[in-house]
Amino acid sequence: MNSKIPDKLFFKIGEVAKLAGVEQHVLRYWEDEFEALHPKKNKSGQRFYEKKDVELVLKIQRLLYLEKYTIAGAKKKIKESKKKSSQLSLGFDRETFIDQKNDIISDLESVLELLPDD
Repeated sequence: MNSKIPDKLFFKIGEVAKLAGVEQHVLRYWEDEFEALHPKKNKSGQRFYEKKDVELVLKIQRLLYLEKYTIAGAKKKIKESKKKSSQLSLGFDRETFIDQKNDIISDLESVLELLPDD
């Protein structure tokens, strides 16, 4: 399997099969099994895979053949990774946030003490 994806807009099914090291019928089967994998088709019905489709095929291939997942397990893993990547990561932990909030409150209370009473 060659994981280096050529820099192209579209790939034919034969090219994708060769990149993934599987037969074309396997790709057609994966299209039925994995809802995220749906290459575009032209008027004559020929499949055209975009780069994101090829990346997904390679991920499926890795999960099934290298990591030995079942079809059901690979589906679940892909759904989980899709959920994780769609969530926004703010990159802070709760304790640091609470410490910063308390520091701000303390600073504001100090400023209030400096203000004259009217």
